[in-house]
Amino acid sequence: MVHAFDVLGDPVRRRILELLADGEQTSGAIAAVIRAEFGISQPGVSQHLRVLRESGFTTVRAEGARRLYVVDSEPLREIDVWLERFRRFWNQHLDALATELVRGKRERRTTDKADVSKGNKPTDKEKSQ
Repeated sequence: MVHAFDVLGDPVRRRILELLADGEQTSGAIAAVIRAEFGISQPGVSQHLRVLRESGFTTVRAEGARRLYVVDSEPLREIDVWLERFRRFWNQHLDALATELVRGKRERRTTDKADVSKGNKPTDKEKSQ
């Protein structure tokens, strides 16, 4: 079996999954977008769809002559579980950013109040910040 990150390492397959994240798509609709964006032939797109299907990232169902693809979330959950041990690295940075944003807003309010109490009116630019 192909490792999930090997599958997702390809930009075409990631783009196909992005398209499918919006809902079920026909293979023809997927192929049209991928051909336009990557210049890949329809057989090439079919190969990527096959890799996604065989690795469990998508499922397909037949509706007459059409093939409808949809994301299968199980491999994505497995990736999410694997990534959990690394989340602390970016969560700490996001928490620090949130703290700095709050601090900056508080400082602007304090500065604006001091300026108004001195009789200075904030400019339109300052009001919009």
